[in-house]
Amino acid sequence: MCNPSSLPNPVLSATESLRAIIAGAFRQAQEEGVFPAAEMPAFVVEIPADTRHGDFASNIAMASARALRMAPQKIAAALIERFTFSGTPFVRAEAAGPGFLNFFLAPEWFAGVVRDVLDSGDQYGRSNAGNGEKVMVEFVSANPTGPMHMGNARGAAIGDCLASALDAAGYDVTREFYVNDAGNQILKFGASLYARYLQIYRGEDAVPFPEDGYHGEDIRENAREFADAFGDKYVDAPAEEAEKALVDYVLPRNIEKLRADLSRYRVDYDVWFYESTLHPDAIDDAIARLREKGLIYEKDSALWYKATAYGGEKDEVLVRQNGTPTYFAADIAYHYNKFAVRGFSRVINIWGADHHGHVARLKGAKDAIGLRGDKLDIVLMQLVRLIRDGEPYRMSKRTGKAITLSDIIDEIPIDAARFFFNMREASSTFDFDLDLAVQQSSENPVYYVQYAHARICSIMAKLTADSITPEREKADFLRLGTPEEIELIRLLAAFPNEIADAARAYDPARLTHYATQLATLFHKFYTVCRVAGEDEALMQARIHLCLAARQTLRNVLGLMKITAPESM
Repeated sequence: MCNPSSLPNPVLSATESLRAIIAGAFRQAQEEGVFPAAEMPAFVVEIPADTRHGDFASNIAMASARALRMAPQKIAAALIERFTFSGTPFVRAEAAGPGFLNFFLAPEWFAGVVRDVLDSGDQYGRSNAGNGEKVMVEFVSANPTGPMHMGNARGAAIGDCLASALDAAGYDVTREFYVNDAGNQILKFGASLYARYLQIYRGEDAVPFPEDGYHGEDIRENAREFADAFGDKYVDAPAEEAEKALVDYVLPRNIEKLRADLSRYRVDYDVWFYESTLHPDAIDDAIARLREKGLIYEKDSALWYKATAYGGEKDEVLVRQNGTPTYFAADIAYHYNKFAVRGFSRVINIWGADHHGHVARLKGAKDAIGLRGDKLDIVLMQLVRLIRDGEPYRMSKRTGKAITLSDIIDEIPIDAARFFFNMREASSTFDFDLDLAVQQSSENPVYYVQYAHARICSIMAKLTADSITPEREKADFLRLGTPEEIELIRLLAAFPNEIADAARAYDPARLTHYATQLATLFHKFYTVCRVAGEDEALMQARIHLCLAARQTLRNVLGLMKITAPESM
């Protein structure tokens, strides 16, 4: 694999070059006495939304007006006189409006983008924006007492694609699943299984079910499997012994099912971290650290943490009256492990929006225990509404139960599931149209993008059939100058920045938006620009532009773990 720092980022390189051009002209104007001695203010260099009036733009003239005590138009004119473009990607500049400066790229820059993509191949888009920062993305972490639900399906797609974006942007990324295999929920799990197990032999009327137990059909199924394996061996055994046996039998199978379903969904974790490893030592250590700061007290035979001292709405129980640590106590110890023990500099948790109340108290607990709560970032994920035949779809026809991750990947292609769940930023709700997800037409967003890749493969196959082969040395990339060609190349150039921006914003939806836009611009280019039949230099340039677009499509789909078919 190439060193990310050596890989091309055409937009970033041009931006840095333009900043140097502007700074040089600014200093020259000061040296010549045209500008007074003043510190050059912060200014913006960007690609404008409308590139018809310039490839890049800057607000340097308006940003400098107060410091220089000059009109922006006068500042802009003075800078234009002193810009030196020799040896840079730019050829000229113009002033516009109240003092905006527009800059124009040389044709060689656009030609260079095509070469960069082809030279970098499957590494194109990767960068060193993250400087190797050690980051963890913890996502899904579904309760192993039951199957994964719809929220987990979305969380898995978002978390995995975000981790891919971070990795491609040069962060040192770890994907982690936190297994809640200890604490009160496991005690409740054991009691639920035990009740269902006894009901098999004694009848449901004879054995009351715990009011706070897990009522899902999966508990009945698990108890039946246990009974098939062990018969009535534990019917007359002490409850504690029987519950432990049930949990020891069922829990590993549930966890393995989680792992298998996620792997089928193309989500594989670097670490499966078990909560049980925190009991009791790590939790006791966390409580001791809080106690040293005077943040622990006893009330009603329970152990409490003064959460209100660190921004919490109310104090929190850490150890219940029965001696069992709460989920929050384990969470404090777990995040201490993430930062202090394993050395992650930043941790990103993907949570359902219903956990929003937990954000401030956990960040406060990090501060309280001697860590920086601002290094813990929580992405709150809104719900998805499944739609079928234009109506909300809540129950699986196969099982008659609530839709699970397993149901989703049985019902629709995995490519569609991963793409659709990343079409909106995590904080937005959206309707997932099951009918559209299986539709093979341009109305289906993932099909539309994949078709663009397959179309390029088809173009290449037809050229080969006509005895035309790509010969880069014969291509004149400076001939690529139509609006459609320039627009497509400009978007290819933006790919490394799009990945880095998706990583910084924790928004992998940027990748699906980029892929869709790239497919659109390729279709537009191919509709207007004939590839075969032109003179050799232009034909070869367009062939290689097709290859560059195909490579970039393949790379962005690969980040999302979505296939790039060669035919459709």
